Amino acid sequence: MKCYIGIDLGSTTTKALLLDENFNALGHGITNSRSNYETATAVAKQEARTAARLTLFRRGLSGMLDSGGLEALMDDLESNIRLEQFLEQLGDLRDTCSSYIKNGDGGVREALNEVFDRIETEAPEMFKRGARRKSDFFRDIAGSRVMHIGEEVAKDAGIGFDTIINLYDKSIIDVENRPPEGGTDVKFARAFARAIEGAPDMELDETKTKAALRQAIDTELEEAYVVGTGYGRVTLPFPKEHIRSEILCHGLGAHIMYPNTRTVLDIGGQDTKAIQVDPQGIVENFQMNDRCAAGCGRYLGYIADEMNMGLHELGPMAMKATKSVRINSTCTVFAGAELRDRLALGEKREDILAGLHRAIILRAMSIISRSGGISDQFTFTGGVANNEAAVKELKKLVVENYGDVTVNIDPASIYTGALGAATFARRAVEH
Repeated sequence: MKCYIGIDLGSTTTKALLLDENFNALGHGITNSRSNYETATAVAKQEARTAARLTLFRRGLSGMLDSGGLEALMDDLESNIRLEQFLEQLGDLRDTCSSYIKNGDGGVREALNEVFDRIETEAPEMFKRGARRKSDFFRDIAGSRVMHIGEEVAKDAGIGFDTIINLYDKSIIDVENRPPEGGTDVKFARAFARAIEGAPDMELDETKTKAALRQAIDTELEEAYVVGTGYGRVTLPFPKEHIRSEILCHGLGAHIMYPNTRTVLDIGGQDTKAIQVDPQGIVENFQMNDRCAAGCGRYLGYIADEMNMGLHELGPMAMKATKSVRINSTCTVFAGAELRDRLALGEKREDILAGLHRAIILRAMSIISRSGGISDQFTFTGGVANNEAAVKELKKLVVENYGDVTVNIDPASIYTGALGAATFARRAVEH
């Protein structure tokens, strides 16, 4: 099966999306960007390939289960594949940490093994269907558990907590810059066995199900053409003719998602883009934030760190606000100081966060205005589009400034740039 692949190398996340020959999205993948962009690209592509095989398996199961049973099985299968991937990287992290321990330092080695044994034991619970995690990235999950469990283990073992943390800090860089090994068929088989074990009452034709699984695993996903875009696109490991600007890719991607789109707002990790497109998705005008990442995803990430929260928790917390505290700056450098000042004055965290989200969207509205304003229809993309508090403020300000405009937000909006890149890849082959 020929596939057209788009890679969006952002400052904080790298995304990949696979289109099949019929222009259907087969799968997408995401990983945290790191210094080794080639590895980030390889991991995102591998994630997208895994998702593509899940799509093929879902197609193979069509008609065997009712919609509820099919969704439950696929959710369980995906969760168990994530568990398999996590355990694989956890084993790599354990081995890498051990390699840095000096001979004769048995107490540290014993404590380290205790930490990893506990994480491995609790991992199935972290990845079961419906489980809430602060992040889906290995570094964040593993780091959080090493910090939490390591402190207790170090204290009981009579060794310094810093010793364990230093081992982790050294090793995670090595592990992140090694893409997970292949073995998709083995992972799928184990994950499928776990999923079925968790749903013993599910009525499946074993022969047909195994045949559908084998076909999904064995289908060759041929890379017909790859196009890269994004903040780090010049570092992507393929030729110049396979690179497109993020403005073009986000404009086209939004058009593919919503053909009547005329204005696009993308708030990513490092920048905010306002794009005007014509009826064919061709960019007519655009504006971007200048010089710094104020009011972008990195800013929200910094706020989350300051408040000791997960990034995905900021929006729900802000939605609980009873008022919006005025925030004077969206500068990342001063964000921590202003946040602490507001808390010291007795302001509630949720009210402060509501004010922060409003400040971010006000900044975005200014960029939209410079690009030419909002025309119906308007599409909001990027990681921040999944933040309900940001969406709430955006819709409010759009109505205030431009009236009753259709606002499109796709659940997969973070992949808009990758979709545009994959579309360019398909066009490159067709023409």
